[in-house]
Amino acid sequence: MEDTDMESSHSPPPRISSSKKLGRMDSLERDAGKVTGMENHGRKILTRAVILRLAFQTIGVVYGDIGTSPLYVFSSTFPGGISRDHLKTNVLGVLSLIIYTLTLSPLIKYVFVVLRANDNGEGGAFALYSLICRNANVDLMGKRHPEDKNLSAYKLDLPNQRKIRRGIWIKNFLEGHKAVHVVLLMITFFGTCMVIGDGTLTPSISVLSAVQGIQVQVPNLSQSVIVVVSIVILICLFSVQRFGTDKVGFMFAPVLTIWFAMIAMIGLYNLIHHDHGVLAAFNPKYIFDYFKTNKREGFISLGGVVLCITGTEAMFADLGHFTVPSIQIAFTTYVYPSLLLAYIGQAAYLMEHPEDVGRAFYKSVPKPLYWPMFVVAVLAAIIASQAMISAVFQIIKQAEALGCFPRIKVVHTSKNFVGQVYIPEMNWFLMCACVLITAAFRDTTTIGNAYGICVVMDMAVTTTFTTIIMVLIWKTQLFLALLYLLVYWSVEFTYFSAVVYKFKDGGWLPLLFAVLFLTVMVIWFSGNSKRYKYELDNKISMDWITGLGSNLGVSRVRGVGLVYTELAQGIPSIFSHYITNLPAMHSVIMFVTIKNLPVSNVLSEERFLFRRVGSKEFRMYRCIARYGYKDCHRGDTQFEEDLFKSLAEFISIEDDGKQMEARDLGEADTDSCSVAIYPVSLQLSPPQAPEESAIAIPGRGVVEELGFLEESRKAGVVYLLGDNDVRAREDSSFINKFVVDYGYAFLRKNFRESTLILNIPHTRLLKVGMVYFI
Repeated sequence: MEDTDMESSHSPPPRISSSKKLGRMDSLERDAGKVTGMENHGRKILTRAVILRLAFQTIGVVYGDIGTSPLYVFSSTFPGGISRDHLKTNVLGVLSLIIYTLTLSPLIKYVFVVLRANDNGEGGAFALYSLICRNANVDLMGKRHPEDKNLSAYKLDLPNQRKIRRGIWIKNFLEGHKAVHVVLLMITFFGTCMVIGDGTLTPSISVLSAVQGIQVQVPNLSQSVIVVVSIVILICLFSVQRFGTDKVGFMFAPVLTIWFAMIAMIGLYNLIHHDHGVLAAFNPKYIFDYFKTNKREGFISLGGVVLCITGTEAMFADLGHFTVPSIQIAFTTYVYPSLLLAYIGQAAYLMEHPEDVGRAFYKSVPKPLYWPMFVVAVLAAIIASQAMISAVFQIIKQAEALGCFPRIKVVHTSKNFVGQVYIPEMNWFLMCACVLITAAFRDTTTIGNAYGICVVMDMAVTTTFTTIIMVLIWKTQLFLALLYLLVYWSVEFTYFSAVVYKFKDGGWLPLLFAVLFLTVMVIWFSGNSKRYKYELDNKISMDWITGLGSNLGVSRVRGVGLVYTELAQGIPSIFSHYITNLPAMHSVIMFVTIKNLPVSNVLSEERFLFRRVGSKEFRMYRCIARYGYKDCHRGDTQFEEDLFKSLAEFISIEDDGKQMEARDLGEADTDSCSVAIYPVSLQLSPPQAPEESAIAIPGRGVVEELGFLEESRKAGVVYLLGDNDVRAREDSSFINKFVVDYGYAFLRKNFRESTLILNIPHTRLLKVGMVYFI
């Protein structure tokens, strides 16, 4: 397993079976998940004023994409124009389709059903998957523990026992089939990547469609100029993302608020001024008349109608930036009525001017309002991109936190709203993709052909997961859950069948991006899972450590070694690899595990938990350093200062007998209590340092141990980190060898290293190389 040419002075350390490890939980790790404020995390009660403020922000961040759809829906639905022979049937049929699509999908499905399926305020495919995993044992992530259920952020409000029995059969089915576990995870990856794929098109079509409107008044303006202006606008849009959703939302929300008000008023004007008879489209019979008249062409035109709900998934994916009530209030009271009036008004105009369908939006604007409307439309189109950009940031953050995406920099941009994040790498990737798409496709008709496939597929994923949650968690009546599934699968797969016709005309592009990210996620997750399982299988027995004696069979030299490990219990294999091949080790050794908790901040006095490893003579400790998602993982001077003050307090309390001595007994789930030790202004006043020949001296009391600790610290602190070379076993299949030796190795080499995440000082970093054959 370890690859070395050096002779070993010790017998190979015995390994501990991971099957035992996974069945039990060390009490130190259990206590590491409990900090002040955990009880209220995810359950903060917001005032009405804050909810209304967030509702205002959602207009600028969440609803930009769906709000600018009136710019291109009718032109994309009728790319060849509207036949006057069946004018009323065509216009009213398409308008009826738009009305009921907006009502069924964004309003009923997302606002009143899907938003309820949030994971403590988080939305998206991973949030739905997390809910399912917490209620059924289908999790393939491998790093959750039974004691996680004690955290308030993980608790679920379950119905009465009678209703629980109603859904027990589906739980047994999900848990009893390993293939189902894999399918659920792959569906999660797939849905996530569909949002990313669609996010590469949203900015391009929104901005380009708005800028092209100037050709209504300046018909001689070349398309090349339109493209260049659009690219400049896109670059500016992505450049301001670093300021965060909170600031961007307040900058954008007023513009979108004006936009929705203007399209509603213009729609009302057109309805009164042209043909109020289009209100008959609320009668769904016109949908059947439309398909009866147009047959195959009518079915294909659904690829244009579906554009009226692009951006709907952002309502759920962006939930982490806001709250459920804020999104519901904004859509039901403002966005939805405005969109209906906008589409109804355009339909009324087209009843008298069907020849203008290619520029239906701008042609329907009264001439005195054209230029103000053009300016607002351009600004609104720019802002429309924000919905999908924020959604991509949110789902990538979730994927990275769950170990399903390579390490990237996630910047939390708001102290008040926990889900607002900015990811530089994804921001610049999206910018480059949008610029290339705009330059290559050049017009909205071509981009529209590529639009919609990923949206519909992601909606189908959401429908599937929501149905499972209905039966498994909400204990909804089976008839209602199946009715929900049947209705929305029918709608979504009907639209999917229509947009598939556009695959060769550009629909392949977002799928290409989606497949790219899906490949990255599958490879990274597969490699990480196998690597973590290897570490569990090869952790070191405590009996082997104690058998070496207090000096560990090597020379103990003055200094402190901080050994970073992902294992919260047991001795990592890199430690045995180190002392087996090198004749010296630091006089004080501390195994440090970073544990991320679902809270914004962990108080500095609650940062560290300690336990001894072995007896006092070993001078070995285990430390769990706990961080919230807003905390910075640092390895700087302040980190060391807090760490050693906390350790000194731990030693003092332990020696005074105020707490039971906590020893790491490897596999035993002891009854000893792990205590949170608080950094205090403890003045270390050590006596004369002991002789070098007596480094591990038992029984000299707390003063001697504190003095020994201080002297060791002054001698130097070194960070030991595993630098593992992961390779496939010789007897592995070709696919496993390709994934591990090429795919996973490439991602580990080219994405951020753990040293960068932890901010470890490079001058005091020692990497311990090993080879993992997985």
